Amino acid sequence: MKTIILGVTGSIAAYKAADIVSQLMKRNMDVHVVMTKNGAELITPLTMQSLSRNRVFVDTLQEDDPSEVIHVNLPQKADMILIAPATANIIAKIAHGIADDMLSSMVLAAHDIPKLIAPAMNTRMYENIATQKNLATLKEYGWHEIKPRISRLACGYEGLGALAEVDVIIKALEEHLA
Repeated sequence: MKTIILGVTGSIAAYKAADIVSQLMKRNMDVHVVMTKNGAELITPLTMQSLSRNRVFVDTLQEDDPSEVIHVNLPQKADMILIAPATANIIAKIAHGIADDMLSSMVLAAHDIPKLIAPAMNTRMYENIATQKNLATLKEYGWHEIKPRISRLACGYEGLGALAEVDVIIKALEEHLA
């Protein structure tokens, strides 16, 4: 059984993370969801916990077991980290080594495992030079981007920035685990 850390951030596409968890569970994977506070505002940790059958982590100080430091230990047990949806904010944090929440702290503690990131944001944000430079930096660090798609976005624009379809995300995950 493969252990997957699924990072969920504050994109309106956060609701699709529930389907990602369901699809991974059908494939007999051990899914551990780590949410940013904004992600937890869009889809509840209880929903993700019910689907994954694992505790969901949001707060870096959420350390219930004194014998374990979750943000360091869980990434050492994981076979992969997938962040879907990934906002421009989490992309920038990871690119610059900022660890100010549970998800970004776990990312810094994860080594020698595949790391996938699926951006989801407004077209102008995705195409912004800062976001593109941050994504290029992530690639240098060994991250693999699951490209967003062109669609009607929550802001009303039509353009590039919608989260990749769930089946595309699952296929990329399976290819990187193989």
